Amino acid sequence: MLTQIKGLHHVTSMAADARTNNQFFTDTLGLRRVKKTVNFDSPDVYHLYYGDETGAPGTVMTYFPFPDMGRGRPGTGEIGTTVFSVPEGSLGFWNDRLSKRGVTGLKAETFGEKRLNFAGPDGDGFALVEVRDDNRPVWTANGVSKDHAIRGFHSVAMRLRDEGATAELLKFMGYKTLESRDGVTRLIVPGGNGAGIVDLETMPTIQRGLQGAGSVHHVAFSVENREKQLDVRKALMDTGYHVTPVIDRDYFWAIYFRTPGGVLFEIATNEPGFDRDEDTAHLGEALKLPQQHKHLRPILEQHLQKLED
Repeated sequence: MLTQIKGLHHVTSMAADARTNNQFFTDTLGLRRVKKTVNFDSPDVYHLYYGDETGAPGTVMTYFPFPDMGRGRPGTGEIGTTVFSVPEGSLGFWNDRLSKRGVTGLKAETFGEKRLNFAGPDGDGFALVEVRDDNRPVWTANGVSKDHAIRGFHSVAMRLRDEGATAELLKFMGYKTLESRDGVTRLIVPGGNGAGIVDLETMPTIQRGLQGAGSVHHVAFSVENREKQLDVRKALMDTGYHVTPVIDRDYFWAIYFRTPGGVLFEIATNEPGFDRDEDTAHLGEALKLPQQHKHLRPILEQHLQKLED
């Protein structure tokens, strides 16, 4: 069993409009845009990162906004819900705030904790969960105070036809079963970074999801550094998984592999971080380009949609 993985690092999804996406996460949810860059493989498309003040691992929601992309079809083989941690007693504030901003899909429920489900601009599945004593630093902006602000991720929920093989993989990755009920198995990584929960939702009769706007592209798990990442890569390959070589993503190093249930996993390093090319005070303000795309700056600055007025 691996011990290097400490919870979620980031979640990457797709959207149909960059400006709408930016407004939702920075204004409606009050997160900080910590990086404005482009897709490594498609530089005419943004890669936007939202999180806490520094973009700490376990807080960062990232998006590829492909202009006018059709919506995905929800189903199995994907992340169905991305869940954020908020302080106890704050869901009333969030219900009022989201309602006033026209957010859809609002539904309160309980799975051992108070929870508010809601939909993103592209039908993305989100929820807020009240968590006691989540003392991670917060970013406060746009009318969201420290008493209500999102702390980072609480969990992700994977929709699967059969949870068995994916549950075994997560246990190999260091997760332990916390509880199972109503078709959901909850796993947690001990001693994690505050974003240590994964829920497996077994849905044997549901069709397979088709990716599009509102779909999660992949979920990334956190390791401290490249040395530990290489240890994880070797262990996964020794177990039979096909894992990519290490890829430099400028703000972290990444490896990817497909899970038995169809979800794309990434293992990402905590180093070097989002302040490697911007001061913390100015994260996410300037357009940052990967080295191989820097020659495209004049074209991209004209082509990419303006995120603010």
